[in-house]
Amino acid sequence: MFSIQKGSDTAIIVVHEIYGINEHMKSICQSLSGNGFDVLCPDLLGREAPFDYSEEPEAYSYFMNRVGFPRALNSVKDALAEIKSAYRHIFVVGFSVGATAAWLCSEDRRVDGVVGYYGSRVRNFLDISPECPVLLFFPQEEASFQVDESLSALDHKANVEARKLTGRHGFSDPFSAKYDEASANEAFERMLAFLRNDRV
Repeated sequence: MFSIQKGSDTAIIVVHEIYGINEHMKSICQSLSGNGFDVLCPDLLGREAPFDYSEEPEAYSYFMNRVGFPRALNSVKDALAEIKSAYRHIFVVGFSVGATAAWLCSEDRRVDGVVGYYGSRVRNFLDISPECPVLLFFPQEEASFQVDESLSALDHKANVEARKLTGRHGFSDPFSAKYDEASANEAFERMLAFLRNDRV
């Protein structure tokens, strides 16, 4: 678990990518903390160190075979149960597989809002009916599916706003070759507006 406490009445649970709690996840936590939120990032992998980007196939296999979405969801729900009484508002923000886990949390009434960055597997869980506001970011390009088809399916769901931004899967990660600064900045600013609006 990586956490930063500021004494806020609002907590954000950050759900990491297949790589684990790496520098990108820590920088996201620090940026959110810098905007006045308490932040915690559960360790879904249970490894001593995160995977390197060069180990993407191994990281994906490890997540899918040894963690999976049900276990990831349970980890987030455990964190929710642990902190619920201490906060007025709780949001879940996820990246890639973490975005899909965050999407699965949107039916939990303890959650005040969900933000997901390039959750490509959201398309496998379109039966979800969010109980809270959801903001999803998708890249223009995804190797495994047609982004516009997912956007079209999500467009009919209540409480869901889905946006397509320039770049590839991973566009928000400044430590990755897939980083797109303009899209990363736009998504972060939209996320902050979403988090602040739902706190009013």
